[in-house]
Amino acid sequence: MFPYFRPQDIADILIMTFLVYQLYSWFKNTRALQVLLGLFFLGGIFVVTKSLGLYMTSWILQEVGTVLLVLLVVVFQSEIRQALYRLSLLRKVFDRQQQVVRVDLLDFSSAIFDLASRRVGALVVFQREEILDDFVLHGVPLDSLVSGELLRSIFVTTSPLHDGAVLIKAGRLALASCHLPLSVSADVPQQLGTRHRAGLGLSERSDAAVVIVSEERGEVSLAQGGALEIIRSQAELHDKLTSLLVPLSAQAQGGGLRRLLFSNLWPKTAVFVLVLASWLLITFRHGEIVTVSAPLRFHNLPDSLMLKSRELPEEVSIQLKTFSTLIASPRDLDVVVDLDLSKLKEGVNSVPIRKEDVRLPTGVAVTSMERSTVRITAERKTKKDLVKGR
Repeated sequence: MFPYFRPQDIADILIMTFLVYQLYSWFKNTRALQVLLGLFFLGGIFVVTKSLGLYMTSWILQEVGTVLLVLLVVVFQSEIRQALYRLSLLRKVFDRQQQVVRVDLLDFSSAIFDLASRRVGALVVFQREEILDDFVLHGVPLDSLVSGELLRSIFVTTSPLHDGAVLIKAGRLALASCHLPLSVSADVPQQLGTRHRAGLGLSERSDAAVVIVSEERGEVSLAQGGALEIIRSQAELHDKLTSLLVPLSAQAQGGGLRRLLFSNLWPKTAVFVLVLASWLLITFRHGEIVTVSAPLRFHNLPDSLMLKSRELPEEVSIQLKTFSTLIASPRDLDVVVDLDLSKLKEGVNSVPIRKEDVRLPTGVAVTSMERSTVRITAERKTKKDLVKGR
């Protein structure tokens, strides 16, 4: 069905599927995803208007799109920086150098439910793989071991540090009284206050796990990945945090490749179908065949021979197929037939013209040629010619 389908095309589709799915995972439940969808919609309108010959509309959309891309970088610079950090492979090398102190999650869970039973609000952030420096603001440095007594003393209403969040990273209580970004999702229930919106907002922008204690309802919740889950018991909180805070290397050993491939199957399938459809639209131009005249060039001519150039054709007519919209039209390409004359002998030679001899960029293929061989007459150089050559 696709005569020019190559192994490189499979790699092309799989790489783009991975990148697009990562973008979706990073930006879902954020304003950045809504802006990206709006840009894609404008891009679709631009393609349609340009193909219909609506020059003014397509020109305006192109200029507006350029301005919006600049604004996107300025407005969402923190999200873009976080996405680039997630994509970095070197961060795993540096992260391994940090010695992580394990938190006593049993003591922590007991302290959290003790606060909930006394209707004392609390907000505790666990930093996981991603750095939270761009999102956790105005904290008071503590750098102490995590203990239930310390958490109770911080969040008691008479404490000067109770208003805000506590940040736990590398097994230590790093900051207190932190400010977190609020969630902008319209799906957050109205009864949830600022503390819950702050926990959800951070979990939407990072992989952090946020424990929230409601002072109005005495309820414990866990925000992770933009979702809020009510925790009913200390044991449940301990199990949830253990599964989230275990090192990723241990998770990979337990889950394996099957879990990596088949988790969130429907979003991955939708992204794959979208990338495949986009690849087909971009890559194939069915039936577009252009005839061009390509000049003949030669290389590797033996030093002892010379060509009788007046008997040589100057150009060869070639039919080309361009199957990528990202490639310039073959009429604008500098197409050359470069023949290897290393096996040329004295006298009349029939030199084959192969498709490999035509210099073409990726995305352009030769469908047919005017001739498959060219007759070249070579004669041996005389002593006079050799002297001139020197």
